[in-house]
Amino acid sequence: MTETVIASATREVRIGFDRPFVIIGERINPTGRKILAEEMSKGDYSRVEADALAQVEAGAHMLDVNAGIPLADEPAILADCVKLVQSITDVPLSIDSSIVAALEAGLAVYKGKALVNSVTGEEERLESVLPLVKKHGAAVVAISNDETGISEDPDVRFAVAKKIVERAADYGIPREDVVVDPLVMPIGAINSAGKQVFHIVRRLREELQVNTTCGASNVSFGLPNRNGINSAFLTMAIGAGMTSAITSPMHAEVMQAVLGANVMMGHDPDCTNWIRKYREPAADGEQRRRGGRRRRRRSG
Repeated sequence: MTETVIASATREVRIGFDRPFVIIGERINPTGRKILAEEMSKGDYSRVEADALAQVEAGAHMLDVNAGIPLADEPAILADCVKLVQSITDVPLSIDSSIVAALEAGLAVYKGKALVNSVTGEEERLESVLPLVKKHGAAVVAISNDETGISEDPDVRFAVAKKIVERAADYGIPREDVVVDPLVMPIGAINSAGKQVFHIVRRLREELQVNTTCGASNVSFGLPNRNGINSAFLTMAIGAGMTSAITSPMHAEVMQAVLGANVMMGHDPDCTNWIRKYREPAADGEQRRRGGRRRRRRSG
């Protein structure tokens, strides 16, 4: 079965159909975060460092690093952030930018095999990003839109994904190094958004045999209790075959949904990870009683 290997200098993460779901931490992204954007543009990366460490502690397997700040030197900032994050944690990174020069700057300093986020089906984007991915031996997120925009027809989005996978192969990039993002639309605006994604994911898995990812929090935009919606979406997306997502591991509901889905999909043998996470420790008195019983059994 298809496995996408992403690596830092010392650690590998494998995204695959028969693997536990991969959480890619989303928080190192100044979009919509005014304070973070101001700090990063001034070269203050203290919040980037804190977000990186907190997300790994919360359970992120990878981190997405984005430096999209208007009028800032995005290539320089992205390279600085990639170097910083790799100096304080060993998880692999997704290097995230819409600017090719920024992707190139991030890849130039990255140690390991990165995930490039992203390429679309637009000809100009394909011709500029795919050679960069091949040059650096990276994997790439393929986003299912092109010059015509984002179609509400899931079969059209599938066709765009298929085109990107085929064009990647022309550049010598195998399908296991293409992770398709079928594009999650806000469910509050498009009532069928969830069903669209599940339909595409199943086809991507069965027909193209590629791994998948998404910006999971997009689905709940504009709704109350967003973490509840995100959790329900992720559980159902994993059931449909999705293998990773860019989301926040800082919310207990989201992590519980992912860990529970891993159990139900058979990707947590003997429920080991679930038990390790949620088993309540014995009270001090109970621990002493158990210890006493064990000692008495041994002495008899």
